[in-house]
Amino acid sequence: MTDTRPGLRSGATPLAVRMRPRSLDEVTGQRHLLTPGSPLVSLASDVAGEQGSVSIILWGPPGTGKTTLAQAIAHGSSRRFVELSAVTAGVRDVRQVMEKALSDRDLFGVSTVLFLDEIHRFTKAQQDALLPGVENGWVILIAATTENPSFSVISPLLSRSLLLTLEQLDDDDLGVLVDRAVADDRGLGGRFALDDDARAMIIRLASGDARRALTALEAAAVS
Repeated sequence: MTDTRPGLRSGATPLAVRMRPRSLDEVTGQRHLLTPGSPLVSLASDVAGEQGSVSIILWGPPGTGKTTLAQAIAHGSSRRFVELSAVTAGVRDVRQVMEKALSDRDLFGVSTVLFLDEIHRFTKAQQDALLPGVENGWVILIAATTENPSFSVISPLLSRSLLLTLEQLDDDDLGVLVDRAVADDRGLGGRFALDDDARAMIIRLASGDARRALTALEAAAVS
């Protein structure tokens, strides 16, 4: 990789975060989930709240866009976005989010998207704490998992949610992401020229993982 301009920002937010799509139109891959009229597209454009409070479970490998989709849906529909990780959160955290979401809905008419990453790490009791908010429409739950939800998500929650499967990104998708990150002002801003061999190596090493591709690109840029 050749530096064509001096001055890569030091201490910047990671490239993968800076390049996260701000809308579904910017999402690369997952075409089977983003066709016109699909549940995700309809939910993201539902500013008036006409689609109700359908909850979603996103099942797929790491780096396929689960967090990105949740954020884009919240942004596109002007909903408040709250993120919890099942690795660090507990029942108390869930209840606090639910109480705030109910208050915001009733007092200000603001709907909340609760994105719960790695839901498979929640125990049955912890998953049970999600049910009141899901059943009563206090939040739109978007839960992400890399494990089969049939074995890792409790039946009451599974039956109240739409299960969508994400696919690994193909090489063409990864190429689009890498090229965009090289050129975009949010990314490397054209300061670096990526030769074909380096580009191909980054795509190969990423193995369908967008985050891994952008992390490798960033490492190459600062090396």
